[in-house]
Amino acid sequence: MKRILPPSCPMDALLRLLTGPWTIYILWVLSERGPQRFGALKRAVPGISTRILTERLRMLEQAGVVWRRQAQTIPPAVTYGLTERGMELRTVLDGLGEIARRWQEEGRFGQRAAAAEEVTAISR
Repeated sequence: MKRILPPSCPMDALLRLLTGPWTIYILWVLSERGPQRFGALKRAVPGISTRILTERLRMLEQAGVVWRRQAQTIPPAVTYGLTERGMELRTVLDGLGEIARRWQEEGRFGQRAAAAEEVTAISR
């Protein structure tokens, strides 16, 4: 039996890329703070494992959204940042950030939002 695939949709492809676990959060951190070394990025995304962060960054690099630079040092210093393609997402990320702040002020997130606000305040 021949399998019929749905027509290719660019929005579907983009959403699949962006909605993976932690992906938007990683992009938001890089958008807000600029290029980050791997360790600093891991600290800026509380709760993410090294394995997942590595997987997400590789996927985003492969998609041309994130760049990676490795200094020839021991141990290697690896830095990540947004490419031009990644910078195109800033408008979307800024909009989501504004909605998140407004919803938090309205008490939409409860205790979890308070904990996130503490992390954000500490990182500024």
